[in-house]
Amino acid sequence: MKIEVWSDIACPFCYIGKHRLEEALGQFSHKEQVEVEFKSFELDPNAPISTEKSIYEKLAANYGISIEQAKQNVQGVTRQAASVGLTFNFDEMKLTNTFNAHRLIKWAKLHGKEATITEKLFRAFFTESKNVGSLETLADLAEASGLERTEALKVLHDKDLYADDVRSDEDAARQFGISGVPFFIINRKYVISGAQPTDTFAAALQQVWEEENPAPKLQILSSDSGDDASCTDGHCFIPKKK
Repeated sequence: MKIEVWSDIACPFCYIGKHRLEEALGQFSHKEQVEVEFKSFELDPNAPISTEKSIYEKLAANYGISIEQAKQNVQGVTRQAASVGLTFNFDEMKLTNTFNAHRLIKWAKLHGKEATITEKLFRAFFTESKNVGSLETLADLAEASGLERTEALKVLHDKDLYADDVRSDEDAARQFGISGVPFFIINRKYVISGAQPTDTFAAALQQVWEEENPAPKLQILSSDSGDDASCTDGHCFIPKKK
């Protein structure tokens, strides 16, 4: 089973949804046969690398609400994050552009570190209040993920490296009609949209597995001899000899 996950590092529900999926996978008996691949999606491709604007100011401007209303609105998100063991620090969040972070994930994937660095990027943005658009910060996170910091910087400084991979994911998102994230596609046939509850993910995993791996249908071969000697529920039936 393959699960493709379109998400953005700056999306709180993507981080929550990621952990809910992981909780569901932890309960899934066939989890060793599930591959999870992260796909790039930018919520704000035109975002600057650095800004003094707070997340509350951005939300207020986007939705035409007050700063106080924006602060109240994120409280529910913070509670949802806490329900899966995550700590969100909206007060000190560093808004930034995530394109280079997505390029770094593509490079890390080649070294088997896609899942590791994706988690570290989410944590850096939402919990540790780091600017994940900064090349130095990204290189630090690469090193913390077990990758070569110098090589990471080389990749990051070459803006063309892995850019096509990111754009390819975004093109695919448009083809699938994905306008919001997180968005999960299983085996290119089944869709889960949004940070659904863990139970929803668990039920979906089981349903897809059963549909994709149906139990074999057995053809019963029998004779008319009547010699159907068998045991059931602790009782044995021995046919009479003719």
